[in-house]
Amino acid sequence: MKNERKIAWVCLIIAGLIEFVWGYFLKESHGFSEVGPAILAVIFIAASFFLLERAVRVFGIGMSYGVFTGLGIAGTSIIGILALGESISALKIISLIILMTGIVGIKFCDGKEEGKGAEEK
Repeated sequence: MKNERKIAWVCLIIAGLIEFVWGYFLKESHGFSEVGPAILAVIFIAASFFLLERAVRVFGIGMSYGVFTGLGIAGTSIIGILALGESISALKIISLIILMTGIVGIKFCDGKEEGKGAEEK
């Protein structure tokens, strides 16, 4: 069971990282008018949701989707700033730090939830 949880965490993190990859290609597809980036966006969307589903089986939808979207938001924001020329501000940086702190906090809650669930059964 512990190995299954490790695999689920790896899948969840990769799914979150892939989310900003497909977001980038979605932007580059210009409303799906550019075929290459559009195809890549769809492939990465499918891959991220496949991996997300693997994590949902182990952790449930609340935590899995929270981590998935949090990583996606943070990654997409960073890619937007670094590669797409989006604006940067102190408030944006502080907000991203708070977001990432929350994601790390969810990871630490994961072990406590497992113990709680075992007691209830």
